[in-house]
Amino acid sequence: MSINEFFHRTKIVYGAGSVLKVGQEAVSLGAKKVLIVTDSFLSETSTMDKIKENLSKEKIEFEVYNEVKSNPRDVDCMKSAKMALDMEANVIIGIGGGSSMDQAKATAILVKNGGTCQDWEGVPLKNGMLPTICIPTTAGTGSEVTFVAVITDTKRKHKMSLWELGTIAAEVAIVDAELLISLPPSLTASTGVDALTHAIEAYTCKIGQPLTDVLALRAIELISKSIVTAVEQGDNIEARENMMLGSMMAGIAFGNADVGAVHAISETIGGWYDTPHGVGNSIFLPYVMEYNLPGNSKRYAEIARCLGVYTKGKTEEEIALEGISKIKELNKKVKIPTLKELEYISPDKFDEIAEASARNMLSENNARAIDKAGYMKVLKAAYENN
Repeated sequence: MSINEFFHRTKIVYGAGSVLKVGQEAVSLGAKKVLIVTDSFLSETSTMDKIKENLSKEKIEFEVYNEVKSNPRDVDCMKSAKMALDMEANVIIGIGGGSSMDQAKATAILVKNGGTCQDWEGVPLKNGMLPTICIPTTAGTGSEVTFVAVITDTKRKHKMSLWELGTIAAEVAIVDAELLISLPPSLTASTGVDALTHAIEAYTCKIGQPLTDVLALRAIELISKSIVTAVEQGDNIEARENMMLGSMMAGIAFGNADVGAVHAISETIGGWYDTPHGVGNSIFLPYVMEYNLPGNSKRYAEIARCLGVYTKGKTEEEIALEGISKIKELNKKVKIPTLKELEYISPDKFDEIAEASARNMLSENNARAIDKAGYMKVLKAAYENN
């Protein structure tokens, strides 16, 4: 066995009702003044009321930044960082989907290091980051346990990664499946397939390792057996818990391995067209799997087994192909839109999208070498096979 390194910095507080421990966890981080980073919808919910009440009980001062947008922007990170500096916050809490948690992490970076998000793109931090608590309200991004904050550069229309293994991470993740119960079916679906994408790409990328493999495969099992129930029966707490656990495990897996071509395309259209990250990943996942299959049938067959494909008497390639078909069926069942239905992305833009995706550093560790021509194949297959 080759020598591997596995990092995990975040304390995980997991279970139904665990959001009520936010005050206690903030105290453990020495919180005196807290900035809560979230979106406008969540800022008005009963969940936010619980968090405020919990912090007040511990005599912790707080303010709320509630302007997070889908695909968080660099300019908005500057605003939330200024707010944190002005109030002299010493702990940041991010609550919401990946956008809120990534902006919370970026805010914590900017407060400690100054400058702009662009200054810390792919650059080691000088001063670490403010202690941060992440509270996911979707089972999708895994941002509560990853070492990255993905922020949109609004001038370049480019998704940049503030990334540092072992450093850019929340001190505490509070993972409470009860927070998912009111999540709409469409968001449950797209964020759920997003998490499935994380697990599949972590398992198939070129730099996985035994620990990430174990986490990724278990995440695939949990998500695939629960996502339809979670979409159709939002109040099914067992399905919600499985989705939350699977998403978190997938986040830890890809945080120590990598993702690949699915994310490279999704980041391109997210930066250019503001396409929600989960939607982009969901659309392209099965077609990148098809592209990657040659030379990787053993791995994709193992994924198919985790998806519940019947394997007796079939070759590895047949099993793998059935697994890919199962992903396509799942997307239809949970009503993921097709590429053709995203009418703002026309085929005459595919050449530019393919070129930009090929330049994305995530392409380097894709399961199969991929260039502009490879991305064109994926884009055309996704568009034509609806």
